[in-house]
Amino acid sequence: MKKIFVSGATGFIGIQLVKRLVQSGHKVHALYRSDSKAHLIRMEGVTLFKGDILDKECLYGAMQGCSQVYHVAAFAAVWSKDPTLFHRFNVDGTLNLIDAAREAEIERVVVTSTAGILGPSVKKPVNEESPVPDSFFTLYEDSKYIMEQELKNIKQSKPEIVIVNPTRVYGPGFLSKSNGMSLMIKKYIAGNWRFIPGDGKRMGNYVYVEDVVSGHLLAMEKGKPGERYILGGEDISYNQLFDFVRRASGVSKRLFHIPVRFLFLAAGLFSVLSKITGQPPLIVPSWVRKLTRNWVVSSKKAIEELGYSPMNASEGIDKTVNWIIANN
Repeated sequence: MKKIFVSGATGFIGIQLVKRLVQSGHKVHALYRSDSKAHLIRMEGVTLFKGDILDKECLYGAMQGCSQVYHVAAFAAVWSKDPTLFHRFNVDGTLNLIDAAREAEIERVVVTSTAGILGPSVKKPVNEESPVPDSFFTLYEDSKYIMEQELKNIKQSKPEIVIVNPTRVYGPGFLSKSNGMSLMIKKYIAGNWRFIPGDGKRMGNYVYVEDVVSGHLLAMEKGKPGERYILGGEDISYNQLFDFVRRASGVSKRLFHIPVRFLFLAAGLFSVLSKITGQPPLIVPSWVRKLTRNWVVSSKKAIEELGYSPMNASEGIDKTVNWIIANN
């Protein structure tokens, strides 16, 4: 049994990670920011610490007695009224956490990044060694890339740092913007989601949340310090995704393909309105630009070096749909 610190413990991945660690007999020190979500991880074996990753003293205190850290917390919005938050939380906050971990004599830290920093695929799947794209689609991706570069520049040997890069995560769990894929599936089943962006043929990589949790645990156990590992699932198109949802749910609603040029127009309008109102836009131009590219990804490194074994999309979506129907 170990004592393990988890940041971002009330996020989509964080909640499932905390549950798995407790089920495995470990004690978890869980960092959370929102009282409204704390109940999601209030269980035997979990000690709650309110705070955030910008407060080094809070981090150091919460890590006392722990030997391992999972850093899952991030500012993962697609838009922010204050764009500096991406760098503050994702770069400064991560370095703050690593400093606190070193002072608390933590042995190893697994840091959650994103496969988005690897860029879209062209002729072959992207992997951990793919060239850095000329630019990133979002400030979130940009900040995560900077974060990884800063971690590589750290010279001290302890704590050991391993990075994981999940793709598009879906599955059972708290339905929020961070679990957008499952939320979309739920809306489709309820008849409240009726469109597919573009022609629906562009490819993306979708990974079941429990596979992502398994990938984190494997990275902690077997990952090489200083390395990163893509945690992906299966490459499918939006059209295939909804075919799987139809089959699993028995719900067959007509879906309308929305032209990309119309989505660009709408995104531009929403962006203008956001500047006026300060309210988040429904869609942003960067999201639409991503729809015009393929995002085919290889998890070969994690499979071969960690023993990572993700399920296919059909099985994962079956499980997700069954959970949505049973619980919502």
